[in-house]
Amino acid sequence: MNRTDHTNPARRPDLDRRTAVLLVKVGKYPLAHGPVGVVRSLGRAGVPVYAMVEDRLTPTAVSRYLTRAFVRPTTGRESPEELLSVVRDVGRAIGRRCIALPTDDEAAVLLAEHADELAPHFALPPVPAGLPRRLANKGALHAICREHGIPAPVTAAPRDHDELLAAARTCGYPMVLKNLEPFTRLSRPVVTHSTIVHDEQELLAACPPNGRLSVLAQEYLVQERSEDWITHLCCGPGGEPLAVFTGHKLRSYPPTGGFTTRAVSLPNPELAELAVRLCRALRYSGIADLDWRLDLRDGKYKLLDFNPRTGAQFRLFETAEGVDVVRALHLSLTGRPVPHGPQLPRFFGVGQLDVLSAAATFWRDRRPLPDLKPRRTTERAWLCRDDPAPAAVMAVRFGGQATQRVAGYAGHRMAKGLAPGGST
Repeated sequence: MNRTDHTNPARRPDLDRRTAVLLVKVGKYPLAHGPVGVVRSLGRAGVPVYAMVEDRLTPTAVSRYLTRAFVRPTTGRESPEELLSVVRDVGRAIGRRCIALPTDDEAAVLLAEHADELAPHFALPPVPAGLPRRLANKGALHAICREHGIPAPVTAAPRDHDELLAAARTCGYPMVLKNLEPFTRLSRPVVTHSTIVHDEQELLAACPPNGRLSVLAQEYLVQERSEDWITHLCCGPGGEPLAVFTGHKLRSYPPTGGFTTRAVSLPNPELAELAVRLCRALRYSGIADLDWRLDLRDGKYKLLDFNPRTGAQFRLFETAEGVDVVRALHLSLTGRPVPHGPQLPRFFGVGQLDVLSAAATFWRDRRPLPDLKPRRTTERAWLCRDDPAPAAVMAVRFGGQATQRVAGYAGHRMAKGLAPGGST
């Protein structure tokens, strides 16, 4: 269970309990742990929290700290007008102006680009309207890095398959493929997640010549010569930092690049300075989650992703004064000072996904893995003593998904006349 002390008033900043928060989401991801972390962080401090959810049996919807769930399923294929109508309707139902907090890139883009229209219902950070879309677009992000002197891997955004093959020659194999931009990653994804291709055959299988090409090709910094790091920060107007945290990613799922499943909070002044310098230059305001890879060949931290919203593992980070990025934003938007202090040393774990990641990594590398033992300082994505329902719902739904996938795999093999072991 989560042993972190959530009740010590000395570790809880003085938040305005009259100002509620709405979690805004676009797309279907019912088992996400990030929104649950937001609900717990603010709800424990006495802030009313509302959330848009896919249905009433999502982990977020059953948290004891959630004030109300609004069942508003979306796919990301809706027009901006349709999505705006949904968000406005929820704002009217809440009945008072509150803070809107995006939990995905699409929601961040929507809120930023329509901030004036949503202003009667929601308080939002003063981020430049078009900036979240540029940051969430992988090709535009690489151009931003070049413009501001931020190291990044070799990257290309090919417009056709000739350029895709040319990008492979430039980046070399193995190479990473990512969906290029927000919204299209939901409506017409090229890959299901960051995908490593090892040769031209795998590249063309992932991006067939007759398929739509909305993909980023990026140099893969191999794990043997690199380290994964993360930066979470909250910036006020003009990009001034209110809270800055750095940490080391230990495992992810899928293991070659996906959701963080195990990480440790580690102060890294060099990395923090890079993130702050970029946000100041862009005048970025709000919460951001940045993924970096330290290239051990040249000692440079290279920016992989800039997510203009709350990161799923943000609860890894908290100061000795009880400030995380979500609480920092709430304090800022309600006109209260953000206490400054050192980040706490602790770990973060995502139960079932970390088990899968550890098993896959062990099977691939055939060597013992570090950081498998439970630690008292671990902030768990699901399990905690004061809010057990989300973990229970997650376990049931995750188990159901796993069973369906196994059954589908078995049915596929039987249809092809294959025995479970693969023989004919």
